[in-house]
Amino acid sequence: MALVQQSSPHARNARPTSRVMLWVILATLPGLLAQTLLFGWGNLINVVWCILVALGAEAAMLAVRGKPLAFFLKDNTAAVTGLLLGLSLPQFVPFWVSAIAVISAIVMAKQLYGGLGSNPFNPAMVGYALVLISFPVAMTTTWAEAALLWESAPGFGETLGAIASGQQTTVDAFTMATPLDEYKHKIASYTAAEVLQHPTFGDGVARGWEWVNGAFLLGGLLLIALKIITWHIPVSMLAGIAVMSLAFGSNPDQYAPLGLHMLAGGTMLGAFFIATDPVSAATSHQGKLIYGAGIGVLIYVIRTWGNYPDAVAFSVLLMNFAVPFIDHYTPPRTYGHHKARRGVPGRTQG
Repeated sequence: MALVQQSSPHARNARPTSRVMLWVILATLPGLLAQTLLFGWGNLINVVWCILVALGAEAAMLAVRGKPLAFFLKDNTAAVTGLLLGLSLPQFVPFWVSAIAVISAIVMAKQLYGGLGSNPFNPAMVGYALVLISFPVAMTTTWAEAALLWESAPGFGETLGAIASGQQTTVDAFTMATPLDEYKHKIASYTAAEVLQHPTFGDGVARGWEWVNGAFLLGGLLLIALKIITWHIPVSMLAGIAVMSLAFGSNPDQYAPLGLHMLAGGTMLGAFFIATDPVSAATSHQGKLIYGAGIGVLIYVIRTWGNYPDAVAFSVLLMNFAVPFIDHYTPPRTYGHHKARRGVPGRTQG
């Protein structure tokens, strides 16, 4: 009888990519539910639309490349890309803007590099950044006012009509700037107490946004508990934001306070679901800590002194550039050895 001979270490119960991605999808459901309850139907509609476009774009590119459709589509990676964009985009963004974001993510950032495992940049963030730069008005004026689903906010049909037609006149009364955007542009002329009187902040940190970020935090902790992701990138990213905020933003009359950075915008979604992309992120634990901290520092720098109020996409993409450098100098320990090889090649280490 022939025996299969394999060298150690022996891996057991390996989870296929499709199952890992399915857990990621399930972990986002608390955040999607919170978005729907607090901001209306926009994100749910965007998620369904973006997933359909992502699957269609993936199928088209696989057909062009002569790859088997069923084998690659069932790994759920295209669905996750569409899902992340649907969760990240404004609630009333026109359908064609979200479609451009998804197609750019799948075609340009994923398939043109060779498909899953070959893309150096996070596909969803490539799509998001592209439409943010190309269509700034649509991406900054179509955010829904928070906590209005049960207060005669636009219904499902009205929201779907606004997204499908691209005409926002019917929902203008229910849109406003995000808390980070509002604070960033008003703090130069008003005190923090005056800025916080705006309805977008409500009685908490940022009306509705703190609950959404809390829900994504809950889903992220589930992924860590299931060992789908490790804690290194989320913790170091949040620590990077916190350290920068405590060092430079202690005066709320000049800069957004720490609570706003943590619980407004896409902070928790970015920390647990976007920055942790296994393909474009750093590899070793030490590298993940550096990578996550770099994202956190860049988020604070761009939010505070840059032109964009929420900077998760740009920060992740900038650190994607640095991943080869980080991986080169932070290699994991080779199995059976006590220390990892480090240093500049060609030099001896004392």
